[in-house]
Amino acid sequence: MPLQLTSFSLTIHNHVAHLVLNRPEAMNTMNPAFWHELDAVLTELHRSGEARALVISSTGKHFSAGMALDVFGGAIQMDDQSAEGRAAIFDLLGDLQATFTKLETLRIPVITAIHGGCVGGAVDMVTATCIRYASADAFFCIQEINIGMVADVGTLQRLPKLMPMAVVKELAYTGRRLSAQKAMQYGLVNEVFDTQEATLAAALQCAAEIAAKPPIAIWGTKQAVNYARDHSVEDSLRQMGWLQGSIWSNAHVREAVTAMKDKRAGEFPPLSPLKTFGD
Repeated sequence: MPLQLTSFSLTIHNHVAHLVLNRPEAMNTMNPAFWHELDAVLTELHRSGEARALVISSTGKHFSAGMALDVFGGAIQMDDQSAEGRAAIFDLLGDLQATFTKLETLRIPVITAIHGGCVGGAVDMVTATCIRYASADAFFCIQEINIGMVADVGTLQRLPKLMPMAVVKELAYTGRRLSAQKAMQYGLVNEVFDTQEATLAAALQCAAEIAAKPPIAIWGTKQAVNYARDHSVEDSLRQMGWLQGSIWSNAHVREAVTAMKDKRAGEFPPLSPLKTFGD
């Protein structure tokens, strides 16, 4: 059954999924529907195995202005009047964090094409993706400190793995904007392009290149890189041995080498669909 989406549009073409934030009139803010739909989309992409790369882009003036203000106005309850209410905040944040973590654990790479403002929760989101391209007008802002709170859905945990710690602290303490050019200098952004259109084109081109590789090898590479980020070299090498042993395919290697010699696209089987006991 097709997903019914109001905050996004989703297409899959030549094994590349393209998810577009499509509430430009609201600056693509993250209302409750955003969270429900993003979680559902990522769950389905992970399950199906149809897509081999995911591009996330946006519409309107800004990529996303972050959490919708009506969330703080009662759409989601944040009860600070009792110990029980404050304890419930822990579980609420855990649900939000888990949705963005699905970007990291998704079986395929995720590329973001960012233009205009990438603010607050949008920074949380893009830091969980694999590759970030930006247009020249893009900027990043840890907006939470400007509205009296701590960024709590991944920015403060992932950004220090991507940028110098002192820069992260400056941005997190002041709420200043970081330009696309500076973001590239610091390592947050892979490349900066003149226009929004050029940014998206580059993201889709990168996704197409990824989709042409053996999906299981891409899956294994993503697993290894993410594991190495959080573990020692010794532990990561050990994990690499188990990982390679579990996914190695002589047939895939032969097909990749033959395709390269013949100057043609390789033909590789997709990732197997996932099924649960409840299916």
